[in-house]
Amino acid sequence: MSDYRRAQDAGACYFFTLVTHQRQPLLTQPRLREALRLAIVQVRQRYPFNICGWVLLPDHLHCLWQLPEEDADYGLRWSMIKRLTSQAVPSAQGVSLSRRLRRESGLWQRRFWEHRIRDEADYRRHMDYLHWNPMRHGLVERVADWPWSSYHRLVREGVYPEDWAGVADDMDAFGE
Repeated sequence: MSDYRRAQDAGACYFFTLVTHQRQPLLTQPRLREALRLAIVQVRQRYPFNICGWVLLPDHLHCLWQLPEEDADYGLRWSMIKRLTSQAVPSAQGVSLSRRLRRESGLWQRRFWEHRIRDEADYRRHMDYLHWNPMRHGLVERVADWPWSSYHRLVREGVYPEDWAGVADDMDAFGE
């Protein structure tokens, strides 16, 4: 096993990417969305964190979290969220011996990617990236058309204009 070191700064803001096992397009299914939502609610009750931004796509999710000042343990939170979601929606597929030995389900990839947000510009870049992601993947023509995103809340709060990012044919916001 690799000796992977993660940033662990109490009270920091982090950008995360989590992917389903073998990129199965499951996360936007109603039953799984609800299981994920309930897992997050349950974990936040015991281990609080603020969700600054979020987007849920069929096979992965991106989010920005602000941790409490005295806490840096996002790994515990993700472990619990992934476990609770997997328990609520058991995999229809068989699970490999390797995954069974690690007590893993067939829902999530083993690890997740994290990035500690360095400053306001970094925060804005990651927030824009996660909200633009459904357009990047060709799932919608406008950011506002994707239902599983914090973009709608942030428009109501005045953070984004309602027409932010225009239409897919009109822009290439992230050079992709």
